[in-house]
Amino acid sequence: MLQKLVSRALARNLSCLIVPGPEVALAHGLDVTAAGLRIATTPRDASVLLIVGDLPGKMGDAVAVLYAQMPRPRAILMVGGQTPSTLSGDDISSDLSQEDLTEAVGQLKRALADGAFTDSPEDFDASVMHARIEYVCPMHPEVVEDEPGSCPKCGMDLVAREAGESTPDGGSDHEHHEDHEHHGHEHEHCHDQEHQSHHEHQSHHEHQSHHGHHEHHDGHDQDHGHDHDHDHNNEHQPEHAPENAGTEYTCPMHPEIVRDEPGSCPKCGMDLVVRESDDHSEHEHSGHDHGEHDHGEHDHGGHDHEGHDHGSSGFMSMIEVTKDLPRSADGLQMDWLEVPFGPVFPGLPGGLKLTLTLDGDGVTEGQAISLVGVTSKGDNVEESEEMDAETFIAYLSAAIPLAPVSYRLLACLAIEQAAGLEDDSANAGARTGALERERIASHLGWLAQLGRQLGFAWLTQRASTLQLQVREANRDSLAALEPALRTLGTRLERTPLLKSRLMGVGILPTESSGLRGPVASAANEGGDAWARLWQRLAEISASLDLIKSGAEPELPVLRDVGDVSGTGEATVDTPRGEARLSLKLERGHVKSYELDTACSHHIGLVPKLVEGQELGDALLAVGSLDLSPWEVTS
Repeated sequence: MLQKLVSRALARNLSCLIVPGPEVALAHGLDVTAAGLRIATTPRDASVLLIVGDLPGKMGDAVAVLYAQMPRPRAILMVGGQTPSTLSGDDISSDLSQEDLTEAVGQLKRALADGAFTDSPEDFDASVMHARIEYVCPMHPEVVEDEPGSCPKCGMDLVAREAGESTPDGGSDHEHHEDHEHHGHEHEHCHDQEHQSHHEHQSHHEHQSHHGHHEHHDGHDQDHGHDHDHDHNNEHQPEHAPENAGTEYTCPMHPEIVRDEPGSCPKCGMDLVVRESDDHSEHEHSGHDHGEHDHGEHDHGGHDHEGHDHGSSGFMSMIEVTKDLPRSADGLQMDWLEVPFGPVFPGLPGGLKLTLTLDGDGVTEGQAISLVGVTSKGDNVEESEEMDAETFIAYLSAAIPLAPVSYRLLACLAIEQAAGLEDDSANAGARTGALERERIASHLGWLAQLGRQLGFAWLTQRASTLQLQVREANRDSLAALEPALRTLGTRLERTPLLKSRLMGVGILPTESSGLRGPVASAANEGGDAWARLWQRLAEISASLDLIKSGAEPELPVLRDVGDVSGTGEATVDTPRGEARLSLKLERGHVKSYELDTACSHHIGLVPKLVEGQELGDALLAVGSLDLSPWEVTS
């Protein structure tokens, strides 16, 4: 009875993680909250994995990892597409409409209420969840094998590691022997060393990776549990170093490594540095006159040797230890972390993978790639029997869910030009109205994303509601929504701290080229996130004016082109900037095409935009570009 009550309570309060992201659901006109689901930002807080539309193959692994992190009971709801192959299947599926989504959520709630406490839940497994093991030689990291064995160079046993990991630090008997050979001098000091491991990090300069850090105790506090034979010329001579040797080389991180020739450290791979003989070979007793020294006053069982330079036994200053580490903006040398954000991350568009190298909470470099981008070129696409003109239009508009009307219009214009048709003046007003309506909806979608990133729940809720209302509104409805849209702009202008949060963030480099759309227009007004916000608000007002003075917005429809052949080219000012399409038509089929989009250029701004920024500002700067990963061509 208790289980039944708990099951019903769980089913009434379902939270979902939306993949690729909430912005895609909104672009398809789906109100997830109205359907009875609460939107979660992490898989740990979600009981439903809501997948909207078909996902490109590169997103399959990410989806499997997200699902594996979700607590039980959990379910998969597939809307308007096929379940990725990395998942075992969906629990409920529906068509891509609000009505179908609401019905599917009802079915899901009933199913979870009945099966939340099933006795034998099925385990989930996917190949992406398994790490590939490879075997590497500790002394020769270039030797990597798929199976256990011995190194063909030195005969040492290969050590297991996950593919992609750094080479393990030493650990072999051979290396252990080398590390201790040089302690065979007359004073066999027992140095206690604390080992603190560090992660391996990268920088955009040619910095070396450090795998270990040794803190050495000051030699003045060392315990000498041996007979202290005071010899005026007592030398600390490594056994493996030749007598009266000249220059010696040691590792800055592992001073016990001493060589007669330049080379690299067998432990960490760092270049060996010159060790001055007068600093490291002689055990000086400065301040003691051994000729008149009263040895009877020496407590050899564990006294402090004032004036003894025990730093020669291996003590390294922090300046020497950190001298090869990357230097931070504040002058400190620190290890750097490479951290991925996405392809499903709150505040960033789904399908975008952002990788930042962090120096503390600062960003030293960054790179963004798309996992869902459309193909920029298509050759011999007419070999598919179904790739006629209409099919190509449907393909291109479906491939870019955040701006389907813009790319549907772009394909229609290019095909009609290839067919030799004149400009369609009769339908131009309706096509322009549909394009401007999508521009308003798209900018509202960006505002909702900005609200998620800043933690402004009111902005996310208000912008999302308006986006759903605008998406298919007619001219009169849009005119009725104009006061609400202008009120939103006024509230943003009066929002405390919003201006200070955005102004000065994401300033475009002066040498930036290839800018288009709102990003290009805002570059003349300061070029930061605050300018891009107001540029999009200004475009919303301009689009409303165009719609009010034009024809009723209508979805672009291809005119009859027959079985003609030819080449065509078209340009459309999409919500994110100018997109160009050129194609070749043969007997009514698209033979080849080439696509150029604004986001393909804007994604290249990310490295310069994030470099030297605090982490929060870097993420905000990337978000302010309004990148659509679907429009990043590959």
